[in-house]
Amino acid sequence: MRIPIHGFHPKFHLRQILNSRFSLHPKTRQFRSRAVSRDNGVPTGLYGFDHLKTAKGFRRFVDDAIERSGELVNYISKMPSSAEIIRAMDEISDTVCSVVDSAELCRQTHPDREFVDEANKASMRINEYLHYLNTNHTLYNAVKRAEHNGDSFTKEAHRAAHHLRMDFEKGGIHLCDEKLDRVNQLHIDILQLCREFGENIIIDPGHVDIFPASLIPRHIQYLLKPIYQSTSGVSLESLGSPTNVKGKGFRIITEPQTVSSILQSTPDDEVRKMVYVKGNSVPHANFKVLDELIAARHELAQIMGNKSYAEFVMKPNMASSPEVVMPFLLEMSRMVRPKADEEINKIRDLKREKSGQRYVGLEPWDETYYTAMMKSSACNLDPSVVASYFPLPQCIKGLKVLVESLFGARFDSVPLAPGETWHPSVLKMCLHHPEEGDLGYLYLDLYSRKGKYPGCASFAIKGGRRISETEYQLPVVALVCNFSGSHDSSAVWLNHWEVETLFHEFGHALHSLLSRTDYQHFSGTRVALDLAETPSNLFEYYAWDYRVLRRFARHHSTGEAIPEKLVASIQHARDMFQATELQRQIFYALIDQTLFGEQPPLTRSTSSIVADLKRQHTSGKHVEGTHLHIRFSHLINYGAGYYSYLYAKCFAATIWKKLCQDDPLSLTTGTALRTKFLQHGGAKEPAELLNDLVGDGILRYSNGGIVPDITSFLDEVRLVEEDKQSRLLCNRPKAM
Repeated sequence: MRIPIHGFHPKFHLRQILNSRFSLHPKTRQFRSRAVSRDNGVPTGLYGFDHLKTAKGFRRFVDDAIERSGELVNYISKMPSSAEIIRAMDEISDTVCSVVDSAELCRQTHPDREFVDEANKASMRINEYLHYLNTNHTLYNAVKRAEHNGDSFTKEAHRAAHHLRMDFEKGGIHLCDEKLDRVNQLHIDILQLCREFGENIIIDPGHVDIFPASLIPRHIQYLLKPIYQSTSGVSLESLGSPTNVKGKGFRIITEPQTVSSILQSTPDDEVRKMVYVKGNSVPHANFKVLDELIAARHELAQIMGNKSYAEFVMKPNMASSPEVVMPFLLEMSRMVRPKADEEINKIRDLKREKSGQRYVGLEPWDETYYTAMMKSSACNLDPSVVASYFPLPQCIKGLKVLVESLFGARFDSVPLAPGETWHPSVLKMCLHHPEEGDLGYLYLDLYSRKGKYPGCASFAIKGGRRISETEYQLPVVALVCNFSGSHDSSAVWLNHWEVETLFHEFGHALHSLLSRTDYQHFSGTRVALDLAETPSNLFEYYAWDYRVLRRFARHHSTGEAIPEKLVASIQHARDMFQATELQRQIFYALIDQTLFGEQPPLTRSTSSIVADLKRQHTSGKHVEGTHLHIRFSHLINYGAGYYSYLYAKCFAATIWKKLCQDDPLSLTTGTALRTKFLQHGGAKEPAELLNDLVGDGILRYSNGGIVPDITSFLDEVRLVEEDKQSRLLCNRPKAM
């Protein structure tokens, strides 16, 4: 994740909205499409689906999905063999998901409003049909029968039967009619509230008007909209009559990326304060939406026999319950506090030095600015110099270096068929292995544009599954980013954190593309929530390693490879305030757990809860009137699951240290990653995958659940020694 407002990252994976409510895992599709071939020149529809040649094609897309699913439901009702029941169930899921995922990607990225509107309608229609499937007792009974009689099943088939049965029951099919009706209504309400929350963030990002224009550093002015102040004091968006204009300024739209740039680069305290406060206090409409969402999720959990929504969500995960996660988070919070306090004090001291005010305090809008100043000074870093080594084409070459070195494969550029793409800047790549053939397809939609999903994410379009002994449905994924600049890729340079983001999302994409499960139910990232972020966090390491960077990072004009000394400076800058950043992530996870945990008898506002958590678990101040949680998208997409990012950081640190660090680009390393982890998707237990990959010492069992071993991660962020010293001080006998 990357920093929206002061720390949390706007990258999230939309499957979680869907997976939380569908018994039939809505993650892939049946309909064949030209997106799974190299054919080009023959007109097709969006993503290669012939239905989607026009926006209204979504209507027929839904109709055909429902018709085909109905045929499969009828087939299952005749009680074929257990193996055929599970295979047919997987095809239903695949068929329905072709609509669900295509509609979701279209809603988030398509520039044509008609396509977006039709995708919205298609999504609502197919969701209604999913309610019918999720409450179909014929399907449920058939799955139970298949699970009971599946003695001859492969391990994956038996696991699929078990998961399908559990998914049905998680949807409430075993409840009485009255309760089941209420559960279904709650699912509809929750989906609508989730959409409202996200839409409000886009509709109302907030803004502040700054005069004069000279208060904004020149190198970030391109991010902002020029405005003009009239003699009457009113802000004007166009110049109008010169005689009425008092001065030029800028309108700062307080969306996360712009807020981050302003906080990092703007010397003026008051400008930073205005931007921070506005950026952390909109959209107000989400107060009501979040309250209703918390109540609906809690009611759903209680009907399903759970004490809280957090308990309901965690049961199928490695953690298994809040009683496992909360001690993990609280212990991490305790361990990081001394070093985070030390870091905040250093930032405060620099502010006092620069301002000449001996007793001035450190405000939240100061942290990013003075942190950047300290990093630049200590590491002699100029962001524009760093970016000059990361032209976008070279960064795409970096992705190719990874697949070639690790997996003996290559990424080929593939021409898009007429009608296949949603924007002229989209690229299409094919992952090809010289012995195995084509492995999957990747769309790259990398540039920001108006109306597009504002973060970075990997969207599934088609999941892999075995169709027959000789035919495999290849996975198709879209990697979506929001890099600013010209659509002439050679003119776009990435900041290093953007390179890290690209590699993170590429980790998700590879998890899908290299998956070779028999059932789409387990394809790629369809794994336990608290395992899903591990590959993406692991691939972030490749964006920091000089042995990797020297293979693709080239100066935009001279072609010189990035100097090792510059990479060392970037690494040093990364290491300077790791405790503060880790503390921030723990804080976000605690917000998530608390809001969706057991609800106290006396109601408190969410703002009050978040303010108390910030005071208890961070080293910085809380600013009255700010409410960062009302645009914290992860409360929607990862409700009660944000702790998964911390799990992933710990797992990835251990994997890197034990498997990758010595020779990160070796085929041996890549073969282990692929054959022992990535290719299995969710077809094996997470603990089995992790232990098989690196052996003992990556996880431990606690209170009926699993927590990651934190040794490698704490060593990496230099907290091991600090924690030992802290314990010694705490245990030292008191003076008499």
